[in-house]
Order: sequence, then structure tokens, then C-alpha cells
Amino acid sequence: MDFYTLIAQIINGLQTGSVYALVALGYSMVYGIIMLLNFAHGDIIMVGAYVVYYSIASFALPPLLAVILAVIMCTILGVAIEKVAYTPLRSAPRLSLLITAIGISFLLENGAQLLFGADQKSMSPMVKGGFSMGSVGISYAAVVTIVVSVIAMTALTILVNKTKMGKAMRAVSEDMGAAQLMGISLNRTISFTFAIGSALAGIGSALYLCAYPQSSPTMGSMLGIKAFVAAVLGGIGSIPGAMIGGFAIGILEALVAAAHLSMWKDAVVFFVLIIVLLFKPTGILGKKIQEKV
Repeated sequence: MDFYTLIAQIINGLQTGSVYALVALGYSMVYGIIMLLNFAHGDIIMVGAYVVYYSIASFALPPLLAVILAVIMCTILGVAIEKVAYTPLRSAPRLSLLITAIGISFLLENGAQLLFGADQKSMSPMVKGGFSMGSVGISYAAVVTIVVSVIAMTALTILVNKTKMGKAMRAVSEDMGAAQLMGISLNRTISFTFAIGSALAGIGSALYLCAYPQSSPTMGSMLGIKAFVAAVLGGIGSIPGAMIGGFAIGILEALVAAAHLSMWKDAVVFFVLIIVLLFKPTGILGKKIQEKV
């Protein structure tokens, strides 16, 4: 592999990793607040992808307007899932919440098959063209994907660290009971967290279609699992960690593909998950949690 091929693969990896990172951010935010692994999160991206597809293919809407509709629809869906499926089980064992999340995932996938069919829906690329840097060709879609993901992470970091709602989110994450005693609305804070995470999923769906302009009912399954691996790698519950983990997984996949081992790239991702869980289960930026006995 020469130098220019390596640079091209790293850019491709950053593009794919940006999508993983946005999905991983949703995982990390929800887990940091209510300790729930929301495995339905990847399927929310699938819903966003269908909204973009039908908005452009059936209603001939401009791509930007289609993306805005996808973000709105994903946000509403995420909050609705939280209210209907998770809120009644808030005091239940975590296993019950986990099983419910898996059930919601299957419900969304099978519902999409009934509504849209099991076949893939292909569309023309939303961002066309590119430019060259020396011998390296760079698509505008890759640039847009990377820039949007970095902007989203920056905006989310400012939201969490500088705003009143962000402080409420951090307070609920640290001690839910104490936060309630201080007058913080638990329901509003959790719903806001799901709304932000689902909005990021809507953005992620559009960026995914920039790289792979097709949607299918099961597209969110593997995407969600890889984003979960990225969240664990970076340190689940950490916003910068989710971005680092997403970029790392994306670059790793691109390098494995460049080595003509494309059929092994999924296996390599899960091998990384096993190594992380064995040697550093808290992830790159995760913090050790001490429990009193």
C-alpha cells in the first residue's frame, strides 16, 4: 500500500467513522443518563434514511429539506419510544429495559418491511463530485460528512457543558435522586436526552446516504452494533470518546478493506470489542466506577 492509497483509505475511514460516531453519541448519551443500551437506536437511523429517500424520490424535495424532515421525524420517534416503552419500566430491572430495547428494534425493522418492502431502495447521491489533492481523490460527500459530524460533536459538547439543560443532564447522570431533590425534572431531562440522541441519528441517516445511497429495513442493525462497539472503545458515556471510537472503527475497517480483506472487516471490529472488554473495559476515555459494598 503506497502513501496516497493510505491517505485515501484514511479519508474513507473518517467518512464511515463519522456516521458511527454520531450513532455512538446517541448510545453514550442515553447510557450516561439512565444506564440503558438503547439497541433500537440504529433502527431510528433506518427510519431517517427512508424519510430522506421518499422525500427526494417521491416528493422531489430538496436534499436539505429532506434531511431536516428526517431529523424532525427521528426526534419525534425517539421521544415517543422513550415515553411509551421505557418510561413505564424506569424502576424495573435493567434486563427488562434491555429486552424492551431489543423488542423495539425488531418492531421497527419488521414494521419497515411491511410498509416499504424488504428490497433495498436506491437513490442518486445527494452530494456529487469531488476534487484531487495530488494523486488522492476526495469526494465532497466525505468532506461534508466529516465536517458535519465534527460540528455536531462540538455543538453537543457546548450544549452539555454550558447550558442549563446540559447541567441538568450531567446532574441526573451523576445522581438521579439528588437531582430530583434539587428541583430538576427527571422526565423532561430524559426526554430531552432521547430527543438530542435521535436528532443525531437523523443527521447520521443523511450522512450514511451520502456514502451509501440506499436504504433497507435491516440497515440499522449492523450499523447500530458497530456504533455500540465504537462507544465501548471510546468509553461509553463519554461524548469525545464516542467520536474517537467511531473514527477509529471507521479507519480500521478502511485499512482492512485496503489490505484486500473486506470479508473480514466485520470480524475485525468485533475482535477489537473483545480485546477492549478484556484489557480496558472502560474504554479509551471511560472512567472507572467504584461501587460501595
